[in-house]
Amino acid sequence: MIRKILVLLETAVVLAGLLLGFAFWQQYQALNQPLEVAQEQLLDVPAGSTPTGVLNRLQADGVIKDAFWLRLYWRFNLSGQALHSGEYRMVPGMNVKGLFDVWKRKEVVQYSLTLVEGWNFRQVRAALAKQAKLDQTLAGLSDSELMAKIGHPDVFPEGRFFPDTYRYVRGMTDAELLKQAYSRLEEVLDEEWNSRSSEAPYSNPYQALIMASLVEKETGVPQERGQIAGVFVRRLKLGMQLQTDPTVIYGMGERYNGKLTRANLKEATPYNTYVIAGLPPTPISLVGREAIHAALNPVDGSSLYFVAKGDGSHVFSDDLDAHNAAVRDYQLKRRADYRSSPAPAAPATPAPATDSPSSEAVPADVPDAPQPESNAQ
Repeated sequence: MIRKILVLLETAVVLAGLLLGFAFWQQYQALNQPLEVAQEQLLDVPAGSTPTGVLNRLQADGVIKDAFWLRLYWRFNLSGQALHSGEYRMVPGMNVKGLFDVWKRKEVVQYSLTLVEGWNFRQVRAALAKQAKLDQTLAGLSDSELMAKIGHPDVFPEGRFFPDTYRYVRGMTDAELLKQAYSRLEEVLDEEWNSRSSEAPYSNPYQALIMASLVEKETGVPQERGQIAGVFVRRLKLGMQLQTDPTVIYGMGERYNGKLTRANLKEATPYNTYVIAGLPPTPISLVGREAIHAALNPVDGSSLYFVAKGDGSHVFSDDLDAHNAAVRDYQLKRRADYRSSPAPAAPATPAPATDSPSSEAVPADVPDAPQPESNAQ
């Protein structure tokens, strides 16, 4: 009797060993099978997906076989490993083990969106809407509704987002990306505010942000940001109007067709710095760290005017006579390759008379004529 029991036990052990060996062999075969993909494919793993569900889907799509053994392997070897949502690359020559390794390392496909210095919020929204891999949750919302959705109700959106390259994965929302850009702007502004010059004339960081947007839009050569900020700050302190074309353009909104006229400069809008005193009520564009730094650390000097030379740089003048002379040299006698910013631009017509600091001003005895596109565009 005891001998029979021992024989049965030995047989059971042998069978168990054979079954275990068979299971290990099946798992080995399943793990080392190549993925059936003829070219690179992206595997979408939505939030909340399980390895079981994804493996079953891959088998149904003909990418793998023996999903049962793979599910078993995951359960006993990787049960504590979460499956991160996103997209994973599957390439020819990759086997299932390689795909599991990618899952374990959370190597999801990343995309990027660059928000550019000088963009207005309308351009930001347009760029977000073009990102097919972002979950679009903001379409159809007004600007104020959008700001409420990202947690900042009653905040005007213009200039409130930091221009930078932001990376995201499929399934991330456009609202989440904007939250990152908003927080990043606040961080940079706080850092620069805390190291501001004693010459900075602002009572709060938001005023500095407004000034930085003017500097951003008027600057053609990066190293001149501080000088341009210096001109604007001195004009503020003297009670002079800022008279900068980008504010006029912003106030016109979608009516702007690429040119300004004398009538545009006289048009009363909250942003027209040829009409209003001091700063406009809000920023007019996205602002980089360099422009914020320049606004908070204006270069000392006595210049009150600047005029575009045609190569992206400016001539700075202390008085209107010197400014008018520079205008005659660089605006009325424009060379064929004239440009008011680093990127090539088409030649434009001289602007009307003004005491503006802008690079497009001309002497008072020049006849009325359409004004060219601002150098900051």
